[in-house]
Amino acid sequence: MDLLDSNHWSDLHALLAELDQDIAALYTDAGIEGMRTRFVGPLIALHRFGPMTIRQLAERRGVSHSAMSQTAAAMTKAGFVESVVGVDARTRPLRLTARSEQHMPFLVAEWRATETAVRQLDAELPYSLTQVTADLRALLEERPFAGRLRACLS
Repeated sequence: MDLLDSNHWSDLHALLAELDQDIAALYTDAGIEGMRTRFVGPLIALHRFGPMTIRQLAERRGVSHSAMSQTAAAMTKAGFVESVVGVDARTRPLRLTARSEQHMPFLVAEWRATETAVRQLDAELPYSLTQVTADLRALLEERPFAGRLRACLS
């Protein structure tokens, strides 16, 4: 088989995208226009802990500043967050808008439901995805993916 005809983990990527679409459908069914699944974690963090800078939000969510900056811009454009003047003029924390506050009970319930369903699926698997992820991380700590790629290029 020619590896150019292969996309070994495409089914995993497709499955994750399908799960994401199922979650997004809940927002549509609830009438929450413009909501994306990637918004919910940051919105819940702002709901629970109050206004935060992009850096603080990125740290809390475990993503890069760049990724959170892009998400924050999209959430602002969609009307879910707004920036406010911080303690000093250099910071512009984000806070929830009235629109997102209105939807928080549903978003919190959806998050809990999603986590419950994912944990149920993980428990039903003969070898949990959580364990697969931990095992992959351990293997990549021993020999990082970048090095594996370079070795395969040689």
